[in-house]
Amino acid sequence: QVQLVESGGGLVQAGSSLRLSCAASGRTFSNYAMGWFRQAPGKEREFVAAVNRLGSYLYYADSVKGRFTISRDNAKRTVYLQMNSLKPEDTAVYYCAARFTPSDSYYYSERDYAYWGQGTQVTVSS
Repeated sequence: QVQLVESGGGLVQAGSSLRLSCAASGRTFSNYAMGWFRQAPGKEREFVAAVNRLGSYLYYADSVKGRFTISRDNAKRTVYLQMNSLKPEDTAVYYCAARFTPSDSYYYSERDYAYWGQGTQVTVSS
């Protein structure tokens, strides 16, 4: 089992940047593929970005491609989401998620992830 704690959210103006962090504890971090999801008020949770266990494969939702970057530091047991050129529509609670896997795959469906953090609020004002 792995425990996940997100941090780095906040209130920013449109066009600003934020970096979210997700710190993991528990099992060997490099055995887990990681993902970021978000949920805006009144909407379903949606996929944002994913990275495989070694950080060699990255995948993004079209809505954030070119603005957000996912990365991971296995030595620090942390996954990051660098968010640039933020828009009001990026406002949401952001969650990180983990899936144990021996493969090099990444995953973009909620159902593929067994472990979730508590979320961090990102609010972008216009």
